Amino acid sequence: MNPSENSIATRLLLVLLLFCAGWAQAQSAGQVINVSGPLFAIQGDGGKRVLSTGSLVNQGDTLVTEEKTYARVKFTDTGEIVLRPNTQLKVESYVFAQAEPKSDNVVFGLLKGALRSVTGLIGKRGNQDAYRLQTETATIGIRGTSFIAEYVPPDQTEAAVASADLPVPTFALLDAPLPLFALADTALITVTDVPIGYLTADTLPPLLLAQITPPTPGGGGLAAGLYVHVIDGIINLTNKGGSLNFSAGQFGYTASIIRPPVVVPVNPGIQFSPPPAFSSSVAPNSNSSAGSKPKTVDCEVR
Repeated sequence: MNPSENSIATRLLLVLLLFCAGWAQAQSAGQVINVSGPLFAIQGDGGKRVLSTGSLVNQGDTLVTEEKTYARVKFTDTGEIVLRPNTQLKVESYVFAQAEPKSDNVVFGLLKGALRSVTGLIGKRGNQDAYRLQTETATIGIRGTSFIAEYVPPDQTEAAVASADLPVPTFALLDAPLPLFALADTALITVTDVPIGYLTADTLPPLLLAQITPPTPGGGGLAAGLYVHVIDGIINLTNKGGSLNFSAGQFGYTASIIRPPVVVPVNPGIQFSPPPAFSSSVAPNSNSSAGSKPKTVDCEVR
């Protein structure tokens, strides 16, 4: 190969590499911004990648954090998710079309563990139902918000009876009604399996609220189920048992797919303390408008 042919081949190779890099960037859902320990991505084909700061996250990836690993991922719509240690999150679907808001769609699957989410443009423009976080217990619908979710899957023994008709939590009467946003439009509430009736905006007797923290299993820790804490905005929990909205400052819980979500009056035990460095960093190789952190503050729930 003469020098001229070699030069042409080199240029073609460079163009191909740049094209592949650009294609990968365009196809990626997000990018790892911070990571404090081992972080892996299990691909849809079963392959496994080790991720570090700057690594791309793609649709179909299941992100896995190790025992002491926090990881922060910034998505192309400016939203972000921080994963707690021992968490598995799958990017089930991710479509962000800058010029076509109605085509937006993102579905995350929280297999176990906890995360904090700050929603980006998806769910705030076009289709408001475009952002969903799914677990085996319930689906979280987002309305432009910041929240913490923790899913504790049942162990092998519990899994066998996960859909059984488990005992109803202890309830206690409140002296004053809760704000209406704390209730589903028509929420059937029962005590010891006896229907009390439908509560609506027009008929509000003293409300019933779960007055005990969801039971903890022997040895400590949270019982199986989905826990949420809304930092800002509103989220909705929906499963076969019902649907309930939660607003800023509220905690919620649902034990299984057939148990309706309930408001929990105090923190049931959610702990989320990412390293301080996660509060101020900027996405690698990003400009100030696309990579800067949204105007939120990291929170610590104990």
